[in-house]
Amino acid sequence: MVEAIRARALPVEFVAQEERPGALTARLNAWYARLAAANPIADLEAGERSGARLIVPGGPEWPTQLDQLGPSRPLGLWLRGTADLRFSCLKSVAVVGARSATAYGVHIAAEFGVGLSESGWTVVSGGAFGVDGAAHRGALVADSPTVVVLACGVDVCYPTSHDTLFAAVRDQGVVVSECPPGVHPTRARFLIRNRLIAALSRGTVVVEAALRSGALNTAAHTLTLNRHLAAVPGPVTSRMSAGCHRLLRERKAVCVTSPEEMIELVGVIGDDLAPQTRAPAVPRDKLNESTRRVLDAIPTRGGAGPASIAVAAGLGLDATLSALGGLAAAGYIERSPDGWRVRKLGTTYRKASEAAVLEPRMAEDADPTQEPPFPDEDDLARHEDGLPAPEESSQGREHDGWKEKGTELLAFEYP
Repeated sequence: MVEAIRARALPVEFVAQEERPGALTARLNAWYARLAAANPIADLEAGERSGARLIVPGGPEWPTQLDQLGPSRPLGLWLRGTADLRFSCLKSVAVVGARSATAYGVHIAAEFGVGLSESGWTVVSGGAFGVDGAAHRGALVADSPTVVVLACGVDVCYPTSHDTLFAAVRDQGVVVSECPPGVHPTRARFLIRNRLIAALSRGTVVVEAALRSGALNTAAHTLTLNRHLAAVPGPVTSRMSAGCHRLLRERKAVCVTSPEEMIELVGVIGDDLAPQTRAPAVPRDKLNESTRRVLDAIPTRGGAGPASIAVAAGLGLDATLSALGGLAAAGYIERSPDGWRVRKLGTTYRKASEAAVLEPRMAEDADPTQEPPFPDEDDLARHEDGLPAPEESSQGREHDGWKEKGTELLAFEYP
């Protein structure tokens, strides 16, 4: 094919396969100009100077999953880093999202990067601002490699402020590009490289994406390759999550909220299961059915007799009395003048005399005509909680601004 382009004479079979043969002339001229400007020997020398290496299909480091791209499979890839690309992508997840990500998106992307990397999964992304950079930084926390797919040469740092990040990636992972060294990024190259991000990984998770986002282009390539696609939901008022919500609404993506759920989606069936989330357990959950029914029938104010409780609970009197005894022993209920009621949890304080409340103790040099001092923070907190101030005993030693009666501490409960 290269010789045909140089001779400006395409094979007849190739022309017959094209849907628009008339447009081949313009394309042939463009290919001829690019081929004339190409200098593969200079590219190899530039790659060697920058520490890059070139891999081709069939090589020991070539990821075989790229073959699923068919005609759009790259002819070769330039790599720069210490990690083996093929080995790193055996268990890999693409984490993509908006460049102008919100604080929520950056936080979630970093969490996914850390969680996936700690579980032995490689994070693949584009190294851009926002979600991409946060995912790479999170992955670098653990020992697993991370893969940056660039839209420029591996010796070109774009964005330029990510030079430190790319240096760390080269030490622990690998930087990938199908562009030769020295090539600068263009808008078209960003969209073209997205197919590599989708093809290198087992699945893609979109953390944040607006309705017009390059991350949705990566999601489309993921669906074309029949790979797993997931999306993280965000606030319904955030336009940066509108693209994720559309993927979920159209049932193109699976909703995931944690790295464990993403690993369950792309991992081995039965082996990489995410832990089941459960509601927090409370002591009431340990009660049997009849005891819970009795407890629900007991009023929180006033009181009720065993017969009324039995009727409200729909149980017999014997079963109700048995449940009442167990609930009282466990501290759930207490007796009142009107019967049984739910016990109110109280707070224990030192008890003081009523005289201390009616006649506050003043400093010896205090002026009676002077306004009382501003209450401290503890007094304000008690006032805001609706709790009475602890009373002060008329006799006893002074301690922390209050008086104790000997060594005895008397407790009372607040409703």
